[in-house]
This record gives sequence, structure tokens and C-alpha cells, in this order.
Amino acid sequence: MKRATGLVWHELLMWHDTTALAGFLKSGRGVVEPDEASESPASKRRIKNLLDVAGLTEKLTLIKPREASETELARVHAPAYLAKLKQMSAGDGGDACLGALGGDTPFGPGGYEIAALAAGGMLEAVDAIVAGKVANAYALVRPPGHHAVAAHGYGFCIFNHGALAARHAQAAHGLARVAIVDWDVHHGNGAESIFFDDPSVLTISIHQDNCYPANSGAVETIGAGAGEGANLNVPLPPGSGIGAYLAVMDRVVLPALDRFKPDFIIIASGFDAGAYDPQARMMLDGQTFAAMTTGILGAADTLCGGRVLVTHEGGYHRPSVPFLAMALVEALSGERGTVDDPFQPLIAGMAWQDLQPHQDAAITRAAANLARVPAPDA
Repeated sequence: MKRATGLVWHELLMWHDTTALAGFLKSGRGVVEPDEASESPASKRRIKNLLDVAGLTEKLTLIKPREASETELARVHAPAYLAKLKQMSAGDGGDACLGALGGDTPFGPGGYEIAALAAGGMLEAVDAIVAGKVANAYALVRPPGHHAVAAHGYGFCIFNHGALAARHAQAAHGLARVAIVDWDVHHGNGAESIFFDDPSVLTISIHQDNCYPANSGAVETIGAGAGEGANLNVPLPPGSGIGAYLAVMDRVVLPALDRFKPDFIIIASGFDAGAYDPQARMMLDGQTFAAMTTGILGAADTLCGGRVLVTHEGGYHRPSVPFLAMALVEALSGERGTVDDPFQPLIAGMAWQDLQPHQDAAITRAAANLARVPAPDA
């Protein structure tokens, strides 16, 4: 089914400067040889280029981002953090981690304004979806967001886009219940932390077990206080592929959404669970990302008028990531591009793509938490 799908895009977002990162570590001091950062303009600009070449961009509705205000950012992030970021941004830049252990997030001059533009693009997309200008949207933004917590950045992330979009949907549009489904291969620790005791936001993270951040995302972690049950973690064993992820959707994600009954659904979509990604060991292809998207669209049609916003997170194999993203955009919009994915038959044909017994056991453990998800009439 064809749908009006929005695309958040601005070239300035590609100018976000990760300064001295080599891969995901800081270079220099005679330890790590300088190299290109994992989170780079190329991985996301190449997505836009492929959408252009495949004839898909012209079938989407461009959503122009604007800088999120301090008031909007402060719905999620600590004022002291925002003040420090602005101070560093006005100078030579700095590190959004602000002394937190691990997860370097350096940025260059003007980094605050670029990050605020990315966040504001998310808010504009929420507005466009709620107003009915588009049915859903894909925010192709950087820096990414899902690791950022209230008081500091983490893992390339400065502002938590999914959390900000959720709070905007609630504060600006009066939507009571929001769900965030995070299938980036790394744990969605940011939303978990921000909404840990909040029953109005359901956070679901599907990730490679104990990959990043370290010792984060355990299946037993389900929220606390009033938010107990509103956080679901699905830590999958390394080597999980098509069968495992589709089983997670059928047995955990879709039942959780049906029980929670959100008014708006946000997908934190990293493509680093792709088979060729250098920062994880999963085996997904483009058609699985498309199938997961289609599943959530179906749930959204039933539960919340089809309102779905996808924000781009990780994905670091530059040749294949654009094709994974194209499959997702095709599923969102119901449109078909003119370019075939050359990686699709290679990945789908890999051994052990079927659901394996140890993966099935991990999913069963996660599904046991479904009864704790807060229903609206509870």
C-alpha cells in the first residue's frame, strides 16, 4: 500500500565533525593511528544518494529540519549539559560525554547547532505526522541519538532523538502513550535510562547481547517504580539472523505494542545488525528490515492511526547500509525503487539464517516479560 512518507534531510547534518575519532576510539598519543571515524558523513550521504538514484527521493515529502529550542531539548536533557555543550560549541568543540567513562562523542565547532538541527528535524517530523501531512517519516540525520542520556552524550550520540520525539508528541500534541522500538544492534541504553520509571513510554531494545555498552541491556531489566514493565530488552546471541529477528517481532515486539496500545510509535533504526557491519556480528538483510517495518506499520494502523517515525541510528558498512535503508524506505512508503539490492541474495543465502535453539531460548526469556507491560486500562 502506498503511503505519504516524509524524509528529514539537510546537508548541514553531514557536516557534523567527529574530530579525532578513529573507528569508535580516539586516535593519537602514539596508541591508535588516525583513521576515519565509524560515524561518518559517508554512511548516511550514500543512503540519500541511493534514494536519489533509485527514484525514491522524488516520491517522498521532504521535511525541512529546524533547530530544536533549549526548552524542547530540556524536556529530556539536563540544562547544565545543554549549557556546557553550547559553551564548547562556541569555541573549538569538545566531547559530549563530559567525563563519562567510555563512549567518546567528540564534536567540532558549531556541533551544538548541528545536533540541535538533527533533533529539530525529529520534532518537525512528529508535527507533520500528527497533522496528517505525511503518514510516516524517515529521519536521515546525524549525529545519531539512541545512546545519549539526560546528562551527557554517549557512543557518537549528543541528543536522544527518540526520547525528544516522544516527549514532543506528548507535550506538543497531547498524545499520552508512546512506544520506542530500537533495533540498532547496540543496546538502546539512552531511552531506557530516560524513561526507566515512566509508564507512559514503552521502550523496547533488540540488540546483540552485551555488545555495547558493556554490561547493558539485560533481559531482567524491565524498568522500575511506576515504569516497571515498560522497558523490554531482547539481548540476542551473536550470529542471530533473519529467523531470530522475525521471531522477536512476532513473539515480543508486536504483542508488546498490542498490550501497551501506543498513540505514536518511534523506531530507532540502526542498520548495524546488517551482515557485513564491522561493529557487530549479526546477519540481517534488507528484506528483514523491510519485514520488521511492515509489521510495525500494521500494528500502527490498528493502534494509532498509522503514526510511525523512523530515526536513523548506526550502520557502518558503507557499501551495504544504503541498500538496507532503501528496503526500509520502500516498506514505509509502499514505493519501489529502480535499483535492486546486490547484497540481498548473498546475505539471505548465508548459513544459519533460520532460528536456532539458543536464539529461541533467548527470545522465550524476553517474551516472559510481556505480562509486565503496562496496559492503558491497568
